[in-house]
Amino acid sequence: MNNIVQPGRGVLFMKVGTHAKETLPEIIERKLREVDEAGFAMWGYGGNTCHPLTMVQPFAQEFGGDGKPIYLCMEEMNSRHFAEPLSAAEYSADGKTWEPVPSAIDVRGSRYALLIDDLREEHFDLPLSQTRVPIGPSQGRIGARYVRGQVDKACLEVLDEPELPNEEDGTVRKIGLVARLRPPYAVLLRKYREPA
Repeated sequence: MNNIVQPGRGVLFMKVGTHAKETLPEIIERKLREVDEAGFAMWGYGGNTCHPLTMVQPFAQEFGGDGKPIYLCMEEMNSRHFAEPLSAAEYSADGKTWEPVPSAIDVRGSRYALLIDDLREEHFDLPLSQTRVPIGPSQGRIGARYVRGQVDKACLEVLDEPELPNEEDGTVRKIGLVARLRPPYAVLLRKYREPA
């Protein structure tokens, strides 16, 4: 255990790699620059397992109460995400009110984005057998049984003790990158502009 993976804490797990024709080191460099210039960055993603309105925001509000930070814990993977690097022009925290993405922020090839204000390398093990999905249609499912196959991201609660699944392979994930989320935690994206 470390200061991020503690019983009762909520963490967002995500596999990361090449995205919209950009390597992970290039993405990290750009996101660090965005945090310096805008005070935060938008970490783009897709898929419905961590929908901003129905999963990430309620999860972060529940586990981020009393000023507790919510961390995005990222495991590097080989990725072949070569979608066009179109950059979102607008974002919304509720799907009703839309605002322009700040000019210092470039969020490419994504339908959604996590709002982060800190990004750093940090290396530790995330034991998925000691986590569970605390919200949504898979609520109660052990993280090791949920994060497999095409599932590459999840909102997870850290448990006091591991529940040992039948299969032990792949239940411990090697985290190498961590970001702290900031309210409203996750947003919807739309429209496009030329990348900065």
